Amino acid sequence: MDLLTELTHVAPYAIGLSLPVALIGAGLLSLLRHRSLATALTVLVLVPLLATMAGVLGVTGFMFGPLLTTVVVICTAVGVITVPAAVVLGRNIARRSVWEREARARERAAEASRRELVAWISHDLRTPLAGIRAMAEALADGVVDEPDEICSYANRIQGETERLSRMVDDLFELSRITAGALHLEFSAVPLHDVVNEAVAAEHPRAQRRGVRLATETEQWPVVSGSDAELARVVRNLLSNAIRHTPPRGSVVLTAGREGRQAWLRVDDGCGGIDAAELERVFEVAYRGDHARGDNEREPAGAGLGLAIARGLVQAHHGEIHARNHGPGCRFEVRLPLADGVA
Repeated sequence: MDLLTELTHVAPYAIGLSLPVALIGAGLLSLLRHRSLATALTVLVLVPLLATMAGVLGVTGFMFGPLLTTVVVICTAVGVITVPAAVVLGRNIARRSVWEREARARERAAEASRRELVAWISHDLRTPLAGIRAMAEALADGVVDEPDEICSYANRIQGETERLSRMVDDLFELSRITAGALHLEFSAVPLHDVVNEAVAAEHPRAQRRGVRLATETEQWPVVSGSDAELARVVRNLLSNAIRHTPPRGSVVLTAGREGRQAWLRVDDGCGGIDAAELERVFEVAYRGDHARGDNEREPAGAGLGLAIARGLVQAHHGEIHARNHGPGCRFEVRLPLADGVA
């Protein structure tokens, strides 16, 4: 009964002085809602301590005695420990929140990219398949019976089949990259050999398009990487450059070294890319309006070549960038030099 009486007598004073402090703290939190999470947690820690101090002062009637001194020392000690802890925890929670938001944004972007890829690939696969089916039916039904026409149909079927094969190869390579199943065996790779192989493979197509393909480098660096994958990177860049360079245009490859990195540049004559599209050219299945409107000269690809090139370059601990340069675009690859190369 004595305890209940004491509580009934003390509680109004404690609540009367603690509640305003708590309301002020709530107001501060409302004002600081756009500030950092560490600041908010610091206020959350200080408000209960200050409310406790106010309640104790109210109950003791501002009588400085042993009890008040003890409470002040305890609250001060608790504040010294909890305030820095609140700042550290707030920063950690803020970093985790930012990381989670970025992770969710990456997941949404990846999911949107996958949906876009499926839609575009479905369309691109149906187009050559429909052509192959129509030409095969024409040959089977005897609609085409002249030797020259039969040969023409056969060549067109072969061309569409090769196009389908390239799409399937690109999809397989991209799946290896995105799934983390790409395992490279690094060795010293002369860029001159890689470029010569890619140029020899793409030269016939450049000739058919009337595009000049040239290399303008004397001292070729030696890089650390996988020969086959680096050749794939160069071929993809060359194929993209040839596709978008008009007849009588030029595609030029140059190479050099800067510090502990080697660089390889592919300059084309595409006329340049809009600044908004430059940021997206390496996205999976992204193709600008210019790429889709280029079908009169050559069917557009699946939009995977540059994405594959970026994935392979990153797997080599390198970088790849695109920018407008001269009459067209410049794609620049930077790779680490091979060990022992001075």
